[in-house]
Amino acid sequence: MAAPENRTEVRGNFTPVPRVLVPASAAKGEIFAVKTLISHPMETGLRKDKSGKIIPRRIINKFICRCNDTVVFSADLHEAVAANPFIEFYLRATESGKLEFEWHEDGGAVFRLEHQLTVA
Repeated sequence: MAAPENRTEVRGNFTPVPRVLVPASAAKGEIFAVKTLISHPMETGLRKDKSGKIIPRRIINKFICRCNDTVVFSADLHEAVAANPFIEFYLRATESGKLEFEWHEDGGAVFRLEHQLTVA
């Protein structure tokens, strides 16, 4: 498959795709890994397109993880973060419930995923 001729247009119309890897269940007190990835170009606003125009900044600037509506992990992201940011962190299983993941983009777009965790 050939590369797109105008990469700026492709990136301008790009829809980020978030993914998470979390166990479906964990023992009470167990520490488990949470792995997240979002497909995103992370344009810094420092590059120019072929015609010399600045490509506008468009990055994921905040990641939040909540468990049963309580923030359990968050991170502020900046221009130096590579495209397709991967975030790994650890949580302790205390109670069953809903894990919510949010990625906030410049301009106000928010991308969300949810995952049910059963603690036995």
